[in-house]
Amino acid sequence: MNFLILLSALLCVIYIFDIVELLRRAAKYEAATLPIVLQMGLYKLPDVGQMVFPFAILFSAMWTFWQLTKKSELVIIRAAGLSVWQFILPMILTAFIIGLLKIVAINPMGAIFIEKYEAMETQYISKRTNSISISEQGLWLRQDYRGGKAILHADKISLPTWTLRDVSVFIFSPEYDFLRRIDASSSELKSGAWQFNWAVSNQPGQLPQTGNDFKLETALTIDELESSFSNPQTISFWKYPNYIRVMEETGFDSTPLKIFFQSLLAQPLLYMAMILLAAAVSLRQQRLNGTSLLVFSGIVLGFVIFFTSSFLQALGASGQIPIFVAAWFPAIISILLGITAMLILEDG
Repeated sequence: MNFLILLSALLCVIYIFDIVELLRRAAKYEAATLPIVLQMGLYKLPDVGQMVFPFAILFSAMWTFWQLTKKSELVIIRAAGLSVWQFILPMILTAFIIGLLKIVAINPMGAIFIEKYEAMETQYISKRTNSISISEQGLWLRQDYRGGKAILHADKISLPTWTLRDVSVFIFSPEYDFLRRIDASSSELKSGAWQFNWAVSNQPGQLPQTGNDFKLETALTIDELESSFSNPQTISFWKYPNYIRVMEETGFDSTPLKIFFQSLLAQPLLYMAMILLAAAVSLRQQRLNGTSLLVFSGIVLGFVIFFTSSFLQALGASGQIPIFVAAWFPAIISILLGITAMLILEDG
């Protein structure tokens, strides 16, 4: 109950701040009305809210221990002959179940809602006209071209130069009439245009043309292309294995996705560690009249774990440490610290 109360409070605060930010961004767009903004905030909430789960677990556990200590219930429990490990075991199991529900149900739900949020953001606020996706058929890209549309497909991608292999481009007029098709062995993004090599151009009513001077103007940059694939939150937990395989077959570096996926798997263990750490800093604070110290300890613990996890994931994404270390070590280290602290501070 404490977890649900605290999580609801945190989600309300996050929702309010998101709404304020969305209202600021939507101020210059008449179509982005207040009901639209409120709906966008709701769609974004499950995804952003997942970030506060570890903090909600930690602080709700500390709150629970503080309540039990304040009412002398822990004294009665100890007097009945139960050890500290026996009365925190239900909380540890509850945290583990919350972690499982988070990765198998809440994460997929958040991925669905964040897709709807991004679609509404594109429609009402950002007005993006470019769309990029990865499938088993390769890379698909849609962009504006002289008032019309161009759809580009490539079987393989060579990074970091973003050289596309086995490329096909379909160009349409503003009325979506077919104008031209270009097939090329490769294409590179240079100076605001896709440069095609060994290309064949086909237009209705004309003979095919061949050469290396075909270009497709684009406003995209390499940074924008790379950022299009930098949000793993838009992928459901159940789709990760197949998506990672497709990314590797297409030529992308799937290391960040693997780290994020492994981090998801490690979260039940991390939530169990939060209970142990909360017990370590909470059970003796009331004896020392250290309520303020309790709150401060919880804040420090939460942010140390958060930044350690982010730091290790960044090292893993850059290839400096193994994926297992980047994803699992924050949870493993936290649970070992919690067990060690409990063994030192408690007499059983």
